[in-house]
Amino acid sequence: MSAENWYFIAVIAITAGITVLLRAFPFLLFSGGKKCPPVINYIGNVLAPAAIAMLVIYCFCSVYRSKSFTGGGFGIPEFAGSLTVILLHRWKRNPLLSIISGTAVYMVILQMFFP
Repeated sequence: MSAENWYFIAVIAITAGITVLLRAFPFLLFSGGKKCPPVINYIGNVLAPAAIAMLVIYCFCSVYRSKSFTGGGFGIPEFAGSLTVILLHRWKRNPLLSIISGTAVYMVILQMFFP
């Protein structure tokens, strides 16, 4: 093997090792019956909704930034995908199903009607 191949293998191994350590860190830190600090519990409760809110804002920013309702689908794919997520989540209460379905509706409308 050439030196370049060994370099790539080393980079991948180091990256994988760091990823495993970062994933295991909370379990190592809070194992043995130790209680999580209140701030960690708070972050755990608010981080998922905050991430979803950020994605929603990012989704609709493209509609706002276009400053024109004559191109890009008038925001129709974004609103259809969002409506799909909202209705499916209220009906089935399954976040994964809602998000995947909303993304599929968004992409189908975007690709079929606004190429």
